[in-house]
Amino acid sequence: MSKALYIAEKPSVAQEFAKALKINGQRRDGYLESQDSVVTWCVGHLVTMSYPEKYDIKYKRWSLDTLPFLPREFKYEVIPGVQKQFEIVKGLLNREDVDTIYVCTDSGREGEYIYRLVAQMAGVHGKKEKRVWIDSQTEEEIMRGIREAKDLSAYDNLSASAYLRAKEDYLMGINFSRVLTLRYGNSVSNYLNTKYQAISVGRVMTCILGMVVRREREIRAFVKTPFYRVLSSIALEGENFEGEWRAVEGSRYFQTPYLYKENGFKEKAYAEKLIQELSVSQPLQCTVEKIERKKENRNPPLLFNLAELQNVCSKLFKISPDETLKIVQELYEKKLVTYPRTDARVLSTAAAKEIYKNISGLRNYEHTAEIVQHIIEQGNYKNLAKTRYVNDKQITDHYAIVPTGQGLNALRSVSLTAQRVYETIVRRFVCIFYPPAVYQKISLVTKIQNESFFSSFKVLLDEGYLKVATNSFAKRKAADAMSGGNRAGAAGNEGSEEEDPDTGKNGGNKADDSAEDMACDTRLLAALQNLKKGDILSVDSLSIKEGETSPPKRYNSGSMILAMENAGQLIEDEELRAQIKSCGIGTSATRAEILKKLCNIKYLALNKKTQVITPTLLGEMIFDVVNCSIRQLLNPELTASWEKGLNYVAEGSITEQEYMDKLEHFVRLRTRQVEDSNIQPYLRQFFDAAAVNYKDSSEKNSAQTTGRSTSAAGRSRTCRKPSASK
Repeated sequence: MSKALYIAEKPSVAQEFAKALKINGQRRDGYLESQDSVVTWCVGHLVTMSYPEKYDIKYKRWSLDTLPFLPREFKYEVIPGVQKQFEIVKGLLNREDVDTIYVCTDSGREGEYIYRLVAQMAGVHGKKEKRVWIDSQTEEEIMRGIREAKDLSAYDNLSASAYLRAKEDYLMGINFSRVLTLRYGNSVSNYLNTKYQAISVGRVMTCILGMVVRREREIRAFVKTPFYRVLSSIALEGENFEGEWRAVEGSRYFQTPYLYKENGFKEKAYAEKLIQELSVSQPLQCTVEKIERKKENRNPPLLFNLAELQNVCSKLFKISPDETLKIVQELYEKKLVTYPRTDARVLSTAAAKEIYKNISGLRNYEHTAEIVQHIIEQGNYKNLAKTRYVNDKQITDHYAIVPTGQGLNALRSVSLTAQRVYETIVRRFVCIFYPPAVYQKISLVTKIQNESFFSSFKVLLDEGYLKVATNSFAKRKAADAMSGGNRAGAAGNEGSEEEDPDTGKNGGNKADDSAEDMACDTRLLAALQNLKKGDILSVDSLSIKEGETSPPKRYNSGSMILAMENAGQLIEDEELRAQIKSCGIGTSATRAEILKKLCNIKYLALNKKTQVITPTLLGEMIFDVVNCSIRQLLNPELTASWEKGLNYVAEGSITEQEYMDKLEHFVRLRTRQVEDSNIQPYLRQFFDAAAVNYKDSSEKNSAQTTGRSTSAAGRSRTCRKPSASK
């Protein structure tokens, strides 16, 4: 009797498939078997790319004479630590009674790569191979995936892009790490007075290093600039509100050189002079020049993709992107949420049709039972497919991360942080079934003589989705982060840059912005509603408010993930992010891992309490070496273009060979460029400039040691090998 073989990526996932398939057969060494089915598993990667010395022993010795290393055919080998499981899987794949193989590895590029390597090394031939593609590990979704499984050949383009991604990381990591180490490793180790220093670079990791170092150097180079704003205190029916002066057209200071932006002076004397000029006539009064009233709707934020979830968890829980990924992966494997490694923030049309199953299951979740009951009674889920939260065009592999409504008993077995991450995902999900938050916005322009003062008010009229957005454990500030910051205008300046210094936003100053939305109580709101153009109001006083420009903010782990997602642009506004069409740096599956590696090799430092990221002295020195030799590796746009190229291969827009030709040309050209370079004479001055910023670290002593000569590394120098880098 012929059998079907199901091969999963991990033992825990294989167990879920066995349950869904009702396999009650005997558990054997490395697999489960019943009368008609066999379920087995990988343990992550079983096969990897071979190091250069497996091609020829001459490559074991690092030498410029053997670079660039560009093999015609790539070699692969079984990872020694998992040899036993590979042999078990190989035997099952080639069993005579197995006629159909269901590939059940993770539904994504890396999962595809894991199976293809195993099948390649196992020599699978003459079998029917089907690809199971699922969005969660619930029994219904597993069985649907099996029923609708396509021939594996339908994913050949995805497989090609997976192989190319690995080859790209391998070739750049091997060639660029070796050539830079041979040419400049001695310069780094001599300066630090260490015995040896490999220079580890890669397509993605070096770009991230560059972003962090550049930001740090921008902060160091920043010089604060003071500015002086003029404010009016205006009386209205027993209440007071502020107006901010701006040098708009008609002002005596319009486009004069005395200004810092249009609403501030460079010198205090000019602000004092303006107040003196305006205070000539007494009593001091202003005229209402313009008043606008409008209601503003704020929609619930889009659903979570992995990058957005990592950013929010960094703010709420001060955990790293790697920790967030581990948590959400655990929630996925316990059937609580859908597939986590996704870039999409919307649902598919197919998922929207079945969304009642997700909602109804949450009636048993203590924090949302009443909310869900209201959604069901109102029938708010029925028109979901017509909203902005459903868009098939914005989905490549998987839709957004949402709760499945199942597996709630498993919540007891996960950590408190994991429980809170789950609640955060659930609340983002239920928000989309609620109406927008509604604000009353009033903009007012008053005039004293010909000088204009601007006031802006924003009042929350209807909470809408905000009434269900706040986590049960959250303080007000956490609620703002959870709900996309949409409460900010309701109570003055909550959530502003000054109150949240670790957001990772670019620095700036209030002179760059329009007048802030001010807090507004019921009495003042009523008085403002009655105002009309031409009304004359009393001005109690004119005052000067001193401010100063602020430097850019350092990245934290969450804002770095967002910047990577948007090709080096830190875009915190979710509406704007949704409009960015370019591919990011790395993928949702790899960004956290790469950031972690940079910290492990001591190029970057991560403050676990604040999640703020800073470079180390070693990291800055590596940056300087790369910046003087292969500057292209530091370019976020170029790095993102490589990722976009991989997507083109997956889509079938370009061929595997076209991509490979461009990759080999790039590696060959840049390797020779380093071989021919001679930047040693210039590196010392860059290293010295960086070292003065590390006075309190243990690196100071080694940095100040003259050490050995900084001459070029010899052409035949033998070095340790770092792993190929991303």
